[in-house]
Amino acid sequence: MRARIVFFMAITIISGAVGQNAINLNFTAVNDAAYIKLDSVKVMNRTQGVDTIIYWPDTTLTYQVTPGDLLLYIGYAMDFPVGTQSPSKNEKRFQLFQSYPNPVRDQSVILLYVPLKGSVDMMVSDVKGKIVVNVERELDEGTHSFMFSPGDEQSYIITARWNGIVQSIKILTFGHIEGKNCELEYTGLGYENTASRQSAKKVLVVQQSGFLDTTENDTTYTFQFATNIACPGTPTVEYQGQVYNTVQIYSQCWLKENLNVGTMIDGVQLQTNNNIIEKYCYNNVPDSCTKYGGLYLWNEMMQYTTQQGVQGICPSGWHLPTDEEWKVLEGAVDSWYGIGDSIWDGEGLRGFDGGINLKSIKGWLYFYVNKNLYGFSGLPSGCRGYYGVFSLYGFFGYWLTSTEHNNDYFRQRSMCNTDDEVFRTYAYKNGAGNSVRCIRNY
Repeated sequence: MRARIVFFMAITIISGAVGQNAINLNFTAVNDAAYIKLDSVKVMNRTQGVDTIIYWPDTTLTYQVTPGDLLLYIGYAMDFPVGTQSPSKNEKRFQLFQSYPNPVRDQSVILLYVPLKGSVDMMVSDVKGKIVVNVERELDEGTHSFMFSPGDEQSYIITARWNGIVQSIKILTFGHIEGKNCELEYTGLGYENTASRQSAKKVLVVQQSGFLDTTENDTTYTFQFATNIACPGTPTVEYQGQVYNTVQIYSQCWLKENLNVGTMIDGVQLQTNNNIIEKYCYNNVPDSCTKYGGLYLWNEMMQYTTQQGVQGICPSGWHLPTDEEWKVLEGAVDSWYGIGDSIWDGEGLRGFDGGINLKSIKGWLYFYVNKNLYGFSGLPSGCRGYYGVFSLYGFFGYWLTSTEHNNDYFRQRSMCNTDDEVFRTYAYKNGAGNSVRCIRNY
């Protein structure tokens, strides 16, 4: 069993700062209902731009917050059974195993199995694809170890090439130091020369789970590491005469279908504040709403408030997702970029394969390979455009967020049948009629 050292870490901010309050944040984690151990927790203050990391299971962090600060909590579990990898000489195939630990602060062990003696090229690239380290060695058959030390980037791609076969892994970093160069050192054949024999014998794939909250009081949080299952305790939701399934995607619980509530009106009409929830159905066909959910203007969805994260037209106990909550979802499902990565703050197509992993397998025209790995089942429901024109059914899915871009525009997400990524942009409040997903209150 791997030896553990328990760390307690406190952040202190200059005393006397106006409105700041010291609170205790306690963390634990489950997979469905079964307890699992946390290896580390990262707290990102999205309001103040301050990041803090604590290590090892169920730690308490004393943290200084200002009322209204939005905190992003990211939990990492490495002793997690799903995705465990171990080198196997019996498979007789070239294998590059996920590094341990990952995320890495100082050093990380990388194992590589070579089935036949030959030249191996190991490359370290930053997120822009620039090669920062290149190591080429003649390696005998067997399991070889490398020691990786990160530089000043938040993530790296390690690529190994042998006999025309290429494999890659991604490594996330904690506490990267500005100006520091990363290093990749060969440490020998077999397990004995690695920094930790136990680590080498059981190389684990790190799992991430994250969620957002604002708090001014001592709080205990539980990360959820189950995914693509019905939300524990809430498998379905009955609302306005319809039954919706739910899906747990790590610490977020979503409705599995687009919302379909309200009275259909013609697409040329504007939805208005008349105490009746109104919806559009694609091409003014009611069956379109049955299959793909209703389409809503931003103000109608919000029920004529501008406070992001409100219940709006969602069921009780649920709310309209914010732009930040979509960023957490994207980081949770993307294969390369994690929760809290700065890439999610960008515009347009971002990430690597979040769209593939969120889109439903069926229903998209000119079918591309979608995986729907997490059960979100995004559908190409199209949109209601300006002047009541419906378009892009089968090609695009559009989802409203409850976050304003400015007084006239709101933040939205879209997925295209030909794109691997998720598109972040903004649209006109009184023009774009889009789909709505609800997310359960934490």
